[in-house]
Amino acid sequence: MVATHTTGATEVPDAAGPQAGHPGRRGLSPQARGMTALLVTVAIWAAFALSARALSASSLLPADAALLRFGVPLVVLLPALWRRRRRIAAVRPGAAAKIICGAGVPFFLAAMHGGALTSAAFVGSIVPGMVPLFVAALMAARGKGAPRGTQTAGLALIALGVAALVWRYVVPVDTDVLEGAGTLLVASGLWALYTVGLRDVDLDPVGSIGLLCLPSFAVIALLVLTGVLPTGLAHAAGADIALFLVVQGLGVGLCAGLLYAFAIRRLGAERSSVVGSLSPVAVVLLAVPLLGEKPTVAVLVGVPLITAGVVLANRRPRAASGPAAGPVPPSAPRPEVPVDA
Repeated sequence: MVATHTTGATEVPDAAGPQAGHPGRRGLSPQARGMTALLVTVAIWAAFALSARALSASSLLPADAALLRFGVPLVVLLPALWRRRRRIAAVRPGAAAKIICGAGVPFFLAAMHGGALTSAAFVGSIVPGMVPLFVAALMAARGKGAPRGTQTAGLALIALGVAALVWRYVVPVDTDVLEGAGTLLVASGLWALYTVGLRDVDLDPVGSIGLLCLPSFAVIALLVLTGVLPTGLAHAAGADIALFLVVQGLGVGLCAGLLYAFAIRRLGAERSSVVGSLSPVAVVLLAVPLLGEKPTVAVLVGVPLITAGVVLANRRPRAASGPAAGPVPPSAPRPEVPVDA
């Protein structure tokens, strides 16, 4: 477990609250600020799913998007990462491998490929939605115990929701959609590996971003330079570059993890995870005006089932004392640890 850092009774009051000498000055409460950060995070998670689908219609290739996704956070956080270099280097190889493989290049390329073959609703539902199932399996394999109570019901609802999404493509068989859904399941399994790996390292969100992005950027750059992965970055449209730089680099790669950590601090892990489970719904709603997608009956049935399942899977049993082993969406470093820049 990663140690948390709190200020206890000596915590400084929020600067946004009423201040001495300014009795009429009011700002957002800590809870409102936490909810605002969480809603922005949910929007970024939705943007990740939308960008995975939109990539196939842009002038960028998957390798180009990956360079922006992992390179931008490194540039922005370089001074802070340099101060954390010893702690990052001290991470055990096994835990580091889970993080780098689980959320790095393999995950990113799987999510982008799956999104190109399916829809934004599939990406936004299957990738984060299936994480609790995979995490439960990984934790059970490590002898950490089986899900209990509402968590079991939540996992069943998630499985039923995914089945509802893909059933209409089985008969008759749509190989593209089934391949895409299978690839998204692989991406979700990788993200579960990342989630478990984050619990084995002693890093704050900034350090976790560095541990993920540095080797991932090096790998994707090597694959591009050696010609293994094609690139069209030099000839890409400026608007596409700007869009993915903001959404993937600044949004997914940087802001979502830090904002989610802030929200966890203000609202608590359980409340944040419940609000965060609205991400698939946000993806479906935004995909209609932005990508022209029309929700099918399968989506209208499957997405609510997955959302309800994620809510139940994130609920802690009454006897539990630690945080629930729920999903960390595809953009957030370990949520329990506050930002310490």
